[in-house]
Amino acid sequence: MPQDIDFDLPPVAAVSPDLDGARRHNLDWVRRFGLVGDERSQAWYTSWDMPRLAALGFPHARGAALDLCADAMGFFFVFDDQFDGPLGRDPAETARVCQRLIDVAHGAPPPAGADPCTAAFADIRARSADGAHPAWIARTAHEWEYYFAAHAHEAAGRLRGTPADLDSYLQVRRGIAATDLPLSLGERAAGIAVPAAAFHSPQLRIMRRAAIDVTLMCNDVYSLEKEEARGDVDNVVLVLERSRRLTRSAALAAARAEVDALVARFGTLAAQVPAVCAQLALPSGQRAAVEGYVRLMTDWMSGYHAWQTETQRYRAAAQVVPASGPGYLDRVLHSRPLV
Repeated sequence: MPQDIDFDLPPVAAVSPDLDGARRHNLDWVRRFGLVGDERSQAWYTSWDMPRLAALGFPHARGAALDLCADAMGFFFVFDDQFDGPLGRDPAETARVCQRLIDVAHGAPPPAGADPCTAAFADIRARSADGAHPAWIARTAHEWEYYFAAHAHEAAGRLRGTPADLDSYLQVRRGIAATDLPLSLGERAAGIAVPAAAFHSPQLRIMRRAAIDVTLMCNDVYSLEKEEARGDVDNVVLVLERSRRLTRSAALAAARAEVDALVARFGTLAAQVPAVCAQLALPSGQRAAVEGYVRLMTDWMSGYHAWQTETQRYRAAAQVVPASGPGYLDRVLHSRPLV
């Protein structure tokens, strides 16, 4: 089974000591916003253990910062599941629904009678932007826009029914995976501000893209059976299988080789970061921020991988939300605002 494949990633460095508090907060939060309904829905959601993903991926986060990361992780996965049904096969309607959330990302208030997903996102956006630097707010507004807008193109892929080429796949998959956003949320949780000249250096830009692609490709392997059963085609295994005319086992091996190459590239570039800081004559505080960002990216890759090998989200999905029906227990994203 694909879920039994392991990847050679750096070991988990630590787990946030505030995990138990984040679990209590997060369950209260999803209940308060209506992201889960009855006891069966709550049990299914709890089995994913989104706070553990946050605590593994952001071991530096404490208190309210960890709570925010856990809530954001929960939102991503609940929101994603809303497209495992009729909405996810209607690109035009998906684009229209997601535009409401894009507007919120850019500062608009949620519409009157907002559905649970929209209301929950407005809360996450407001909490994360509170006290943030304007540059961070502007950057993440466009990261959220990319995330929401990409869902329409995932829906188009389902209608097409066959995997795209690798480049096209990555453009959509990087969007629907929201993989820029955890790194940005991690910056806020760590209280670091990477100077722009370093943030946009070739080394850090390539490292960030590598960290993003590692997490989404590993996730594709672990979620392959769940996605294939539902007709999803934006999966690296399916893309490699079709584009290179590979068997399933060979495609899985090729996906692992892609991840290995990205991890190796990340490590090579990480060794160059001190020289970049020296060339830019960064003062000690800014160097520390850059070093912290490298650790943040490493922790996210390692923590996400550790979580997805443990969670019941992929191992038990067929028993809880079989492919014969929608991929959710509660419909919490509505086509029209509730009035």
